Amino acid sequence: MTTTRPATALAAVRVPERSIVADLRAIRIVWQRDIIRFLHERSRIAASLLSPLLYLLVFGAGLTPIISDAVSGIDFRQFMFSGMLVMTVLYTGMFSAGSIVFDREFGFLREMLVAPVRRGAIVLGKCLSGATIATSQGIVVIGFAGLVGVPYHPVLILTLVAELLLLSFSLTALGVMMATLTKGGPTFMAVSQLFLMPLFFLSGALFPLGGLPSWLQLLTRLNPLTYAVDPMRDAVFGYLDVSPEAAAAFNPGVSWFGWHVPVALELAIVAVMGAGMLVVGARQFNREE
Repeated sequence: MTTTRPATALAAVRVPERSIVADLRAIRIVWQRDIIRFLHERSRIAASLLSPLLYLLVFGAGLTPIISDAVSGIDFRQFMFSGMLVMTVLYTGMFSAGSIVFDREFGFLREMLVAPVRRGAIVLGKCLSGATIATSQGIVVIGFAGLVGVPYHPVLILTLVAELLLLSFSLTALGVMMATLTKGGPTFMAVSQLFLMPLFFLSGALFPLGGLPSWLQLLTRLNPLTYAVDPMRDAVFGYLDVSPEAAAAFNPGVSWFGWHVPVALELAIVAVMGAGMLVVGARQFNREE
């Protein structure tokens, strides 16, 4: 005699609908997770600060006597200060975005992708966390300004922090785009180094933009990082007591065919670059499985 088992009722599963509130919550969670993880990586904090400080305090100090003989009234470390700020946020922002690669390898990224939120919210959260971390590192370097003769003027500090925040967001967006295009940690590290070194050395962070060979002038004008270094240097030189000759030699600004590019346009270029990288990164992120 056969018995019929009663049918088992299936529990209804309700997937929450996507909404702006859910996206904002996802942005906050991604931002908070990256901040907490960064605060627990003390060696990473120290390493990201060591290189720019060594450049500033050692490399700059070594070149100052040579530069002073050629152009009086300038401490070369004051010239390098804005470049070291950019160097700090460049590496910090880029490698903060690189956490996407390691999240993919360890399976955590898949857990985020199945969440009922827009994937663009995850990308935006990554960019905001990278911008926060990189800007905080830049603020630490600003704390050493007095050691190289850069004054602690409130307006100057606020200007530098605002420019650092914009640059950090744009660089993190670039890192996110690169992370979505690479499939492994070693590949991301190799590709990022391939991009970071030319971007940094062709930005005018270590040498003045005036009097360069024609081919090098073209490369520096095509480099988007140039338009982040120059506004910071212009802000710093506005509060330095240097000779007119030194200001003309070390802060010539960026020009296009003899036209001096205003700071507002330079910052707009950095903002457009960041927005473009964010859009490309978000679209590529939508293809993740």
